[in-house]
Amino acid sequence: MARSKEWMPVVLWHGMGDCCCNPLSLGKIDKVIRKTLGNETNRNEVYIHSIKIGNNVFEDTLNGYFKNVNEQVEEACQQIRNDPRLSSGYNAIGFSQGSQFLRALAQRCPGPNMNNLISIGGQHQGVFGLPHCEYPDSKYCDYIRKILDVGAYWSWVQAKFVQAEYWHDPYNEEEYIDGSVFLAEINNEKTLNRNYITNLRKLKNFVMVKFNQDTMVIPRESEWFGFYTPGQGINITSLRDSRLYKEDRLGLQKMDKAGKLHFLEVDGDHLQFEMEWFIDNIINKFLRVTI
Repeated sequence: MARSKEWMPVVLWHGMGDCCCNPLSLGKIDKVIRKTLGNETNRNEVYIHSIKIGNNVFEDTLNGYFKNVNEQVEEACQQIRNDPRLSSGYNAIGFSQGSQFLRALAQRCPGPNMNNLISIGGQHQGVFGLPHCEYPDSKYCDYIRKILDVGAYWSWVQAKFVQAEYWHDPYNEEEYIDGSVFLAEINNEKTLNRNYITNLRKLKNFVMVKFNQDTMVIPRESEWFGFYTPGQGINITSLRDSRLYKEDRLGLQKMDKAGKLHFLEVDGDHLQFEMEWFIDNIINKFLRVTI
């Protein structure tokens, strides 16, 4: 019996302190996706490409702290363009900071086409606090925290420290917009790049998962594009009440009205979810796509 069409490939991008191939994190996700979709009869195994920035897992982990994000996105773009098995398009899943990196990829690297973007605990309006990392014993976390407290928008800090590049100080919005070399740029807060709007709107679905008891992402509403109202650090402005949405500076308003935006929530701390939830709400709803 002839096989039916192949599953659309999946691209993964890990979070801070993690790497492409950790068997307890992305390696586990890889296996669950393969097992779930592999149970289909007459179906080819799904191809999964896990982004690795650097020559090995140690470099990949280190680059999650210290390699300029714009350079990482460009490197990821080249990886995807050079992978013939992704030439017909792919679905993308980002974990924590990997989520906004993949969104930048969608906006800057439109070919091959990203079909569905799934952001799990991403910080799309940045963070204003770094209380702990996925790996709290990491010596890098405390070092970066001290640097951010002193000068997040210093040019040399922005050039070298990943977390500074999505640090968003609501008390100093002008300084954030002027100094941010990554987040303010991909959110079209510096100048209006219409290619970003065009490319992001090519997505079939943009899925954003928020963790209701998240103690790592501050504020957790950033996972749904919400953030502190400028000038203070208590009240939150939601996506639909924001300038970004009302002026449609990324095309999110049109995507929302077209039913392309999906806001999911999970009870638990950062990236704490059951695999049954992941299978039901992510794999079965957004990865069952063929090419």
